[in-house]
Amino acid sequence: MNRKILVLPAVAGLLVPALAACGGSDGAGGGGDAIVTGTTDRFIATKDAPAPVDPAYAYDVGSWNVLRQTVQTLMVQPRGEGEPVPEAAESCTFTDSGNERFVCKLRKDLKFSNGDAITAEDVKYSIDRALTLQADSGVFALLSTIDTIETSGDREVIFHLKTADATFPYKLSTPVAGIVNPDDYAKDKLRDGFDISGSGPYTIEPTIEDGEMVSAVFTRNPNYKGSLTVNNEKAEIRSFADADAMGAALEKGDIDVMTRSMTPEQIDKLSNSTDGSIELVEVQGLEIRYLAFDTDAPSVRDKAVRQAMAQLINRGSLVSEVYGTQAEPLYSLVPAAVTGHSNSFLNKYGDPDTAAAKALLTDADVTTPVKLTLNYTTDHYGAATKREFEVLQKQLNDSGLFDVSIKGTAWDTFIPAERNGEYEVYGMGWFPDFPDADNFLAPFLDKDNFLKSPYTNTRIRDTLIPDSRREPDRISATDALTEIQDIVAEDVPVIPLWQGKQYVAARDDITGTAYAVNASSTLQLWELNRGVGA
Repeated sequence: MNRKILVLPAVAGLLVPALAACGGSDGAGGGGDAIVTGTTDRFIATKDAPAPVDPAYAYDVGSWNVLRQTVQTLMVQPRGEGEPVPEAAESCTFTDSGNERFVCKLRKDLKFSNGDAITAEDVKYSIDRALTLQADSGVFALLSTIDTIETSGDREVIFHLKTADATFPYKLSTPVAGIVNPDDYAKDKLRDGFDISGSGPYTIEPTIEDGEMVSAVFTRNPNYKGSLTVNNEKAEIRSFADADAMGAALEKGDIDVMTRSMTPEQIDKLSNSTDGSIELVEVQGLEIRYLAFDTDAPSVRDKAVRQAMAQLINRGSLVSEVYGTQAEPLYSLVPAAVTGHSNSFLNKYGDPDTAAAKALLTDADVTTPVKLTLNYTTDHYGAATKREFEVLQKQLNDSGLFDVSIKGTAWDTFIPAERNGEYEVYGMGWFPDFPDADNFLAPFLDKDNFLKSPYTNTRIRDTLIPDSRREPDRISATDALTEIQDIVAEDVPVIPLWQGKQYVAARDDITGTAYAVNASSTLQLWELNRGVGA
């Protein structure tokens, strides 16, 4: 029989009621060995990035999935999506009509995993620390609307914002706002290595080989107090060199679950398999892929060059050739199903058109063919990335207007090079920090954007982003959000390519897989159990 199951959780902004998690950590069951989840994410400490799991630095989906198991935040996105709910906090709310004063009250007797009491001052310390360090990952920008933080007694934290920000509760659910033990995290220095001191549902025991965390065992934290129900005593993340090795481990029973990144071929095979021992679950995903530009680079400084590329790329053909039914063409940074999405690139450029692209370059006196290199990472977004860039290269070169080469680089080298401005054009993916249109726009376009892009649009930064954040009802923010997307389609600091589905494959004795990954690609190990309904 076909073992594929489709799960469609509610996405914020779709007016579907939130399904909150059941509270407490006494739901653990199943006992026995750790439930092992495979991933192709790599966790490497290097000279350029020695603190990959410090909440003040980490800003990739793999590291965040480690932190979400171990570091507690004031708010958390519920298992069924919807608005964030209190986690380390007992309650959180705006206390003014302008959405500029946000107050959280901590749960009673909250403790770090080592038993130390957590106070409001620890929360203030943790968030102030991230803002002060301003790590070059750019993750601190998620908290950029904070003006000051004050405390009242041991349990109340008061955030004063610079401007209204209806998305602020979401931002308090991200690991950069995680509560860390001041005894282990210096105020003025990142914490190197892979040790983590938090109050989340698990403690961590990493296995390190040559500066790389090859696995991590998560043991249920007896001091955890929050809104999550922990359904197992022990879980493990195990890193694999590639998807084929991960798939072979699942087939042999060496691991119980596998997540990102499976190959399109693996997903097709599992989807059509009649073997009932492995179940494939499709979960609604909001992952996007895009090309980004160093708009100061000579080869792409002229907007016409970027517009011509946008005019030539055939997203439908790209998706069908590389990803099949596992992805969909994307014509904006904001994916479909998120309130505020607009097909701005389709509206402006229509179908791929070589003549129109040539006219753009001719009108701007750009000499053709334009020579440039598309850079991609070989080991972060899955094995199909190389094929994707080969297709992009062919599409652009077949026009006769471009002379494109492609270059693949390992992630631990790719990211420092991108941040140092070494690439004129490069491919990236985005897994949302939270499922709101703001998080698909501000991280790319606002001040201190994580790409460190030189592109600046003052209307977007000074007017449209602030205007959109003033609207608690996200539908009311649509006009501002649409204008942002239209400006991006005109100026082309990025070219959106596709949005992907996401999948979990698990052996048939594992329960809880429907909620193992949420729409924001958050790995929720606490949902998994072995042979017992979660």
